[in-house]
Amino acid sequence: MKFIEFFSNVAMPLMILVTIIYGVLERKKVFDIFLKGAEDGIKIVFNIFPTLVGLFVAIGALRSSGVIDLIVNFLTPVFNIFKFPIEILPLALLRPISGSSTIAVATDIMKKYGVDSNIGLIASVIMGSTETTLYTIAVYTSSVGIKNTRFVLWAALTADFVGIVTSIIVCKLMF
Repeated sequence: MKFIEFFSNVAMPLMILVTIIYGVLERKKVFDIFLKGAEDGIKIVFNIFPTLVGLFVAIGALRSSGVIDLIVNFLTPVFNIFKFPIEILPLALLRPISGSSTIAVATDIMKKYGVDSNIGLIASVIMGSTETTLYTIAVYTSSVGIKNTRFVLWAALTADFVGIVTSIIVCKLMF
């Protein structure tokens, strides 16, 4: 255990040192290359900034408006038929949209039901097997200038749906 802690503490400084030594041995201008990379990174941030602002505003409006609770209440009878745990529904709805919101929802689930409960385990597996799809698609496609994301969106949302359903099935079978 101490080795893992030691390795965790020295991993990044060691990577930086190895990169600098390699650059010097290859007779590269390491600092100039670093500055060029930083400049390119800032350009990318400026390119995706409007997309991020739009996403954050939309997520904030969605969370504060109570739409999620309305959707959960509307879908509860349908998901009861499939024995889908309703406590997970807000997490499943928000996961493709916002990582920070789902962390908050997952934390609330853990506090309310416990980390070792069936609901807590399902929430953990969902968090590990799905992605913040809309954020990821928006950032990646806007950074390279792709405008038509329709097919990517459907494929990614389908993957999220499969991840959520599989998480529930696996947790119910194993625990």
